[in-house]
Amino acid sequence: MDAGAYLALKTLHIVSSTVLFGTGLGTAFHFWMAHRTGRPETIAAAARTTVIADFVFTTPAVLVQPATGVALALSAGHPLTSGWIAWALALYAVAGLCWIPVVVIQLRLRRIAGDCARESRALTPAYHRLARAWFLLGWPAFLALLAVFWLMVAKPA
Repeated sequence: MDAGAYLALKTLHIVSSTVLFGTGLGTAFHFWMAHRTGRPETIAAAARTTVIADFVFTTPAVLVQPATGVALALSAGHPLTSGWIAWALALYAVAGLCWIPVVVIQLRLRRIAGDCARESRALTPAYHRLARAWFLLGWPAFLALLAVFWLMVAKPA
């Protein structure tokens, strides 16, 4: 791969990691702050935009990251079994395994909050259980991606 193509691929990799991490952190904060209000209509609105952001921004970045990362590693002559690459891929998988149920949970939270808002009733116990699961699943994904960033920068032996 020539230098120009490598730099373009690296730029795409860096931008998509920024979109993935930034959108994830931003939508999580937005949704969490809405959740803290306890107001179903506020939560439903935040859940709608969170779900849209996940499909428009996060999903494409989730797909671009491993494709560009593997291509960069191979073109730079790093075997995918190198310790730091293997760890980065494993941690990325951990983040993904947390993110998939989070998306499903967000869809359910959006529906429950929307129903509660339309019917002018309080959030249900099911909503609160799901919100707790959503919150707890976010932490290992967040920490895993932080570790991936460190691995990409440090490339430890």
